[in-house]
Amino acid sequence: MKQENIQWHPAFVGAIQLELAEYRDSLEFIPEFQLTMEPLRIDCVVIKKPKGLVIKKNIAAMFREVNILEYKSPDRNVSVADFYKVYAYACLYSYINKCPITGITITFVASRLPKKLFGHLKNDRGYAVEETGHGIYTVKGDIIPVQVIDSRKLSAGENLWLKGLRKRLGPVELLQLGDAGVKEDDALVNPYFHAIVHANPNAIEEAKKMSSSAKTLDEVLERTGLIAEWESRGEVRGEERKSLKIAQNMIESGFPPETVISMTELEPEKVKRLYGDMIKPK
Repeated sequence: MKQENIQWHPAFVGAIQLELAEYRDSLEFIPEFQLTMEPLRIDCVVIKKPKGLVIKKNIAAMFREVNILEYKSPDRNVSVADFYKVYAYACLYSYINKCPITGITITFVASRLPKKLFGHLKNDRGYAVEETGHGIYTVKGDIIPVQVIDSRKLSAGENLWLKGLRKRLGPVELLQLGDAGVKEDDALVNPYFHAIVHANPNAIEEAKKMSSSAKTLDEVLERTGLIAEWESRGEVRGEERKSLKIAQNMIESGFPPETVISMTELEPEKVKRLYGDMIKPK
């Protein structure tokens, strides 16, 4: 007889329910549970080629064959849930790609120290957390090497790019990034500068006023297409400031909101706020 393709998994789900029939009313059984609606994605995977390569860079000194990196934007922290999510990614990567789990490392990069996570790892998991370099914290006690990088505490001399990937940059820091960006590949520089320029608009304006020191920054902004955008934004701001001044004069002269909005073409909410700020009840 021809052997049939036996469906073992539905039989297994049935067997579990039969085994726990006494508790059926208190349990929910979900066969083939879908973990996520979208495919799981790792922020960045760094693979050594060759495998025995020794990396002397501080942020990658612990790297092994496969290195999983998770990045948190400046307003977010590395949570306990994030730790287990990325740990699961490492296990899945090991399974899918037939890679030994001992050949994988995990790196979290954030702009703040995850104190709650460190407390959990120490108190609930019995791990040790040690600062092994400026802003680099190594988690010890697991089969998978784990490190957490607080990019704010990194040295600009050694880790300029990671340290600069944040909000509240100063104009001098931006000029340093501009100097370094001139020498780098546009494919890497473009997305980087688009992020930090939009996150630090005031610092950009200050940096551009610093005479000849801003030449390299201007060059990078020109290459990335940001200089035209920035100049356009400045023109828009200038026109809006003029309209706001006209609106203030009209309000002081007693014009109704509808007329002010029509004449200045300002957003109604902005005009309403002006009325609220300028006309105080007696």
